[in-house]
Amino acid sequence: MCRNMDRNRSRRLGARLWRGFCTHGSGFWRLPIGGWQVARTMFGRRGWVPGPGAWLLLAALPGSLGPRPAAAPPRQGAGGRIEGVATIAKVLTKVHQRIRIYDDPGTPPPAAPQDDNPLANVVIYLESTGALRSATSPNPPQPAALRQRDETFVPHVLPVLVGTTVQFPNDDPVFHDVFSLSSAKTFDLQRYPQGSSRSQLFGKAGVVEVFCHIHADMSAYILVLDNPFFVIPDSQGHYALDGIPPGNYRLVAWYERSRPVVTSVHVEAGRTRVGPLRIPIPEALSQP
Repeated sequence: MCRNMDRNRSRRLGARLWRGFCTHGSGFWRLPIGGWQVARTMFGRRGWVPGPGAWLLLAALPGSLGPRPAAAPPRQGAGGRIEGVATIAKVLTKVHQRIRIYDDPGTPPPAAPQDDNPLANVVIYLESTGALRSATSPNPPQPAALRQRDETFVPHVLPVLVGTTVQFPNDDPVFHDVFSLSSAKTFDLQRYPQGSSRSQLFGKAGVVEVFCHIHADMSAYILVLDNPFFVIPDSQGHYALDGIPPGNYRLVAWYERSRPVVTSVHVEAGRTRVGPLRIPIPEALSQP
């Protein structure tokens, strides 16, 4: 009987507490549980002193201790990295003597070109996949230039993205007639003098060999690639490709005097894959 009286008294007290706090509009007390249980949970059994249950209840109530800090958004576009060192066999870096067909009588033979950095003619790129193509910026690629200087094309190898417009400025005091018969791009810019420039849009992926009708020893290559993951190594052979979507790819090292060197690579988000490249592949490693 005493227990029933205590229980009834607790219920009446809890109900008065609940009505009182709700009347004053305190959202802190708008709890979906009974009155005395609220009071005892929030303040313990010794009056207005928070008991252990108070902190558990506060932690469980959304917004009870003020707004919670927003969770960090998931990391978007996290990509991996491929880096390494490319080397070229010495047999492929020998410099050949230039031959000029239209020399005037008494003109001294041209000096042999000094190819101090053959790695400047290497392009390292990833073969395209859907993920790599989707990583291409929707904005038009920046224009590029293949200059004619000292009766050579500068640079000798030019990698560009599909959709790039390439300028062909003539810096020489003679006429040039730049052309290509490549399947990826066929064009003929006709003759034009020093200080002039012509341009071409490259809209198809592939290797474009460029020549001059007037100077037979002039040649260059334009590599038109359909994803932005390509790079030319520095003079020490170091290269790096960043922001690559995770996945399995084929890493290609292109050099005009060798077949492309292809290596399979696996890229993970936030991690670096080290991939040394040797051009060409040693015979012992190229055997199946």
